[in-house]
Amino acid sequence: MSLAIVALSGGLDSSVAAAVAHKDGHDLALLHADYGQLTEERERTAFYQLADHFGVPPELRLVVPIESLKLIGGSSLTDASIPMESGDLARTSVPNTYVPFRNAHLLSACVSWAEIIKACHIYVGFVEDDSSGYPDCTLDFLKAFESAAHFGTLPETKIKLHAPLARKTKAEIIKLGTSLNVPLHLTWSCYRSETVPCGTCDSCLLRQRGFEQSLEL
Repeated sequence: MSLAIVALSGGLDSSVAAAVAHKDGHDLALLHADYGQLTEERERTAFYQLADHFGVPPELRLVVPIESLKLIGGSSLTDASIPMESGDLARTSVPNTYVPFRNAHLLSACVSWAEIIKACHIYVGFVEDDSSGYPDCTLDFLKAFESAAHFGTLPETKIKLHAPLARKTKAEIIKLGTSLNVPLHLTWSCYRSETVPCGTCDSCLLRQRGFEQSLEL
């Protein structure tokens, strides 16, 4: 089996992406980023619980600190002085929970680690059609980054980037995760709270609507 790195936040989408990578026939290596987000500790706990579920050995689990994103600021996810906007599923603008160019930092760490452990694939839980509209969660961005990785790594390094959920709705992702026996109860989506989900942030609302709509599929 080939080795695939999964960028696993501990959230719903990335956990299902990990299950898809395994279904595709890959052994898993899991990378998690701590970047000063409000729910950093809770997301890290979910990461380790999911890593246990997938049976990933300790040497193939990596938690990467990206403190620069908190120092740069500009997001209500990393700066508590910025009031987080209430969730709005009808919003067309990008909310202030967007962390500027975060996924470029995340993918850079994945590519660097892939060169070290000889992984040929990287899976991410990007979702275009049923998310908060973050510009670094698109297939165009992923394709461009894959091209950059091709030019910026060793000649013998061949890495393919995958976003298997990009065109799916949250309801479809939940349905797929259930069919793949993903322990969705272990995942964490809330942007605000590390104890009880707030139920009002974009991520909570998307999750709630996704579970409701999944019952209709």
